[in-house]
Amino acid sequence: MGTQQILMIVLSVIIVGAAVAVGIQMFDTQATNSQRTAIAADIQNFGAQVLAFQRTPTSMGGGKGATSLAAAESNLAQYLGFTGTGYTLKNVNAVYTLSVDANIATITGVQDKITATGEIDVTKEADDAIKITFSTTKPNN
Repeated sequence: MGTQQILMIVLSVIIVGAAVAVGIQMFDTQATNSQRTAIAADIQNFGAQVLAFQRTPTSMGGGKGATSLAAAESNLAQYLGFTGTGYTLKNVNAVYTLSVDANIATITGVQDKITATGEIDVTKEADDAIKITFSTTKPNN
């Protein structure tokens, strides 16, 4: 073979390798974004349930009438479906933990390299009550 043919083969291998690497990176980015969206949707759902719990009378299994959300923490955890001593819940999207301080419920979802924290403040209006923050750790390669 001539020098030009070998050069073309080497160049083709480099281009194909780069295209495969870019494709893998794009797939990983999309998977991470989908996972973040699913975790955020779960936390939004839990937030709506926390607000519903706070507005439901205690005679119907809610927390209305409690001095603070922290006073009804175990009832809230049961209402949301969180179990165990650490108030945890696991689904296909993440492992969630619940903690309550005064009138703010904090739900943290952790899955692989993504951590999402949702704070639900029952003293605010429904539109401003739920705040979600994300942090992402880089995988160890």
